[in-house]
Amino acid sequence: MKRVSFKTLGCRLNQYETDTMVSEFHEAGYEIVDFKDDADVCIINTCTVTNQSDQKSRNIISQLASRNPDAVVVVAGCMVNNHKEFLQKNERITYVVDNEHKNNVFTLVDSHFRGEILHPEQLPSDIFGYQTVDKSLHTRTSIKVQDGCDNFCTFCIIPSVRGRAISRNPIEVYENIRRVTENGFKEIVITGVNIGRYDYDGLKFENLLENILELPGDFRVRISSIEPDGFGPGFAKLFGHPRLAPHLHLCLQSGSDPILLKMRRMYNVRSFMEIVNEFRRLYPLFNFTTDLIVGFPGETDADFEQTLKIAKEAAFSHIHTFRYSVRKGTRAERMENHIPEREKAARSSLIREISESNKRDYYNSMLGKEQTVLVEKFLKNGTVQGYGEHYLPIEFRDPAAQQNTFVKVRLDSLTGRGLLAVKL
Repeated sequence: MKRVSFKTLGCRLNQYETDTMVSEFHEAGYEIVDFKDDADVCIINTCTVTNQSDQKSRNIISQLASRNPDAVVVVAGCMVNNHKEFLQKNERITYVVDNEHKNNVFTLVDSHFRGEILHPEQLPSDIFGYQTVDKSLHTRTSIKVQDGCDNFCTFCIIPSVRGRAISRNPIEVYENIRRVTENGFKEIVITGVNIGRYDYDGLKFENLLENILELPGDFRVRISSIEPDGFGPGFAKLFGHPRLAPHLHLCLQSGSDPILLKMRRMYNVRSFMEIVNEFRRLYPLFNFTTDLIVGFPGETDADFEQTLKIAKEAAFSHIHTFRYSVRKGTRAERMENHIPEREKAARSSLIREISESNKRDYYNSMLGKEQTVLVEKFLKNGTVQGYGEHYLPIEFRDPAAQQNTFVKVRLDSLTGRGLLAVKL
């Protein structure tokens, strides 16, 4: 039995694509092992959204040379699309696989061990041609409904590494959900690069989501990261459905209108806050998290003060903070007034302070409330860990709890990791 390990960097879409590979290798009889262990095959699914992402991938590839010198090494994903020639020169890498051919990783590896050496581009490309997830590295599973992006934000290389926006046939989406729920998954995450722009023959994202919520089965639905410019007026009302988790990671990027304009974002601060306020009017406890970029070229102290103001006003329970990272070939690379790294670090620290304060306030507001937790982990002291529908990390004690089941709890107090609860 061959041993295979996986390392995933970046977004939930990458996690989904890795999980499909895990399922395919497991079904074929390969043993799935931890990435730190010795393996016959090591697969790295890369990210290239920032310079730090590239550096992490390079470090992991270098570490493999000493830790698993005889392993077949597959490097796949967005960094390949961005730095293919550089990676192909690395003699330690056996196969370099771009996003268009990532669905063929199992075929490449399995053929390799049978003595047939294939080039990735000999195989058909299909960005939706992934196997249904059965064996997963996670308790919940994702459903890919869309790939690529047409927004062309001035800081972003995603359109060049993921391609133009394309939506998946809804029939395939519904069938994928049917299969994963039959495989026992209780929570599905709708994912893609820009899912709010889903459009298949006139079927928009909120129409797709409405249909998903009415599919048979015992599961709940969560939405991954979404842009604030791609959904219609009926979107918020869908969250009244008991299956749809009341949480959105709604990407803001900046609280300054001049900076949003420079970024070529398709909204302004006012329209963003109208969305937040409408959701909170309908669902006062709705949980918003977000992304913010600090130190974008030309970001003045006044621009940053506006971002701090909105970060507090929107009361995001978590802010994923990025220091602006120059990506070659983007328009932002050619902009004037790039911010020194020291200033980016200082601004990033201030955002993280607000994020921590917001989180404490939101968690405190949830004390005494009930949550339905999806059981994910068991600690040695008998504590159960999982996430509630509002995407809160929750711990509680229940000797009878089983993984991948729903348990109703009441939130009791804060812990260093999240919230402590009592089983109902």
